[in-house]
Amino acid sequence: MKRVFFILVIVAVFVSCDKKPQRINYSGITQGSYFSITYYDWEGRSFEAEVDSIFKEVDNSVSLWNENSIIRKVNRNEDIAVNQIFKDNFNWAQKASEFSGGAFDATIGPLVSAWGFHYKKELEMTPKIVDSIRQLVGYKKVRIVNDKVVKDNPNMTLDFNAVAQGYTTDLIGKFLESKGICNYLVDVGGEIFARGTKPSGELWTIGIEKPAENYDSERSVQIKIHLKDKGIVTSGNYRKYIEKDGVRYSHSIDPVTGYPVEQNLLSATVIADNASWADCLATICMLVGKEKASALLEDQDVEAYFIYVDNDGRIQSEWLNRVD
Repeated sequence: MKRVFFILVIVAVFVSCDKKPQRINYSGITQGSYFSITYYDWEGRSFEAEVDSIFKEVDNSVSLWNENSIIRKVNRNEDIAVNQIFKDNFNWAQKASEFSGGAFDATIGPLVSAWGFHYKKELEMTPKIVDSIRQLVGYKKVRIVNDKVVKDNPNMTLDFNAVAQGYTTDLIGKFLESKGICNYLVDVGGEIFARGTKPSGELWTIGIEKPAENYDSERSVQIKIHLKDKGIVTSGNYRKYIEKDGVRYSHSIDPVTGYPVEQNLLSATVIADNASWADCLATICMLVGKEKASALLEDQDVEAYFIYVDNDGRIQSEWLNRVD
């Protein structure tokens, strides 16, 4: 009997060794962009319904495109208690504001809308109008008290676009891990988190986009990098802009001046421990420029890849804190 049991154990071991985890991929459209989720599961489980539920919950909480979302109700000054998703996004935004000395500001919404980046109903911007709208901007003028948003000025609004997709990526990653998934890649609109490896031990490969001339230019890859247990986000101004009277304006608005930023940084890619913080930092880089961004990130446990235009008009690239 013992001999038979031993043989059965040996057979079971060989069978399990031959078995490989199934590759599951789920992709589609969400939050005004695409998403792609790839993971490996021994049981071949599908979490499509659960992932859709996460997207819906985030949309109902912090989407500016959803008339009934919590953030839209907050911006309309309706009496509503905010949920954990809203509070998480708010806290990430406040952390980014403090870290950047106010360059990152979730109350930038009135300026972003006025410049035409929210609903494409831009105003005819003049110095007087800009100065007037700037009075509605300031991250220190808003707070959460007993699950309610308190504003110093009721006309202030919030905008979590610079963190919401990175946050969604992390949220989906945490869900997969709660189901025992240890190897996955989550990409929500270019905000990416990679956990573990492929079954072969190969790391996940991520392409960093080459800056394009226009928003509808064909996409191409500047470089490819390997990623494990990190979030990565690229922010750039070459696809997000508006044009007025032949002048191209960046979607990155300086909350201090009230105007789109002007600097030589074309794109900033940040690799951090999570996609939420990488999302915030990439935005900060595009707001403050390469030199200030390098100074801010130099002592941080992150890596950054800058693509910029030098003084001679040539496109250059540079790594910061790169760990080979």
